[in-house]
Amino acid sequence: MPAPRKSVPKKRQPLSAARIAREALALIDAEGLDGFSFRILARQLGCEAMSIYHYFPSKAHLYDALVEICLNETVIPPPGAPWLDRLREFCLSFRNVALRHPGFFLYLISHRLNNRAGLSFLNRLLQVFEDSGLSTELRARHFRTIGYYVMGAGLDESMGYVRGPSAVEPVPEEEARRDYPSIMAVGPYFKKAYHEETFRSGLEIMLRQMAEDAARESSGH
Repeated sequence: MPAPRKSVPKKRQPLSAARIAREALALIDAEGLDGFSFRILARQLGCEAMSIYHYFPSKAHLYDALVEICLNETVIPPPGAPWLDRLREFCLSFRNVALRHPGFFLYLISHRLNNRAGLSFLNRLLQVFEDSGLSTELRARHFRTIGYYVMGAGLDESMGYVRGPSAVEPVPEEEARRDYPSIMAVGPYFKKAYHEETFRSGLEIMLRQMAEDAARESSGH
């Protein structure tokens, strides 16, 4: 009879700043920021909480690293392609980041991006706007407008209205159909299946306006 095999202990994956940040982001996306702590993260990593502090002295330091991960996942195409195409690709990529990181997205869009990684990201993005030929004032205005749009849409799709608080006694569907028909008529088009189409439609409206403004300025009108 063969001797029983000895179980080989599973080798523990070594800690690193990259591994900690990756696990933290996955945990936050699954559970949200409210339920996140170094203690919970340490349990996930199989280490002591104090080991995390060796790499990240505080949550703020860790969150800066998570912001940088999200920025690195956002595509800002380099010069070469038409500026409208580059801007469109950025907006679609930023929406994907929102959907990929729903638990962290609110923190990401409220971060001031005033460290080197954030400023480099914003500078590269604004260079796309510069390539439009718009005046500084119009570049600033369109930059803010598109920012409002992609951040608001990302927030709504990743963690917004459908996951928001509800009334204690919501109106029954039969009553809503009878008394609020305008709301109920458009309701089906607010569902997830229509999100991307709606996002792209609104984006094209803004890009079209930018192109018209750029053409008007270049013609001197």
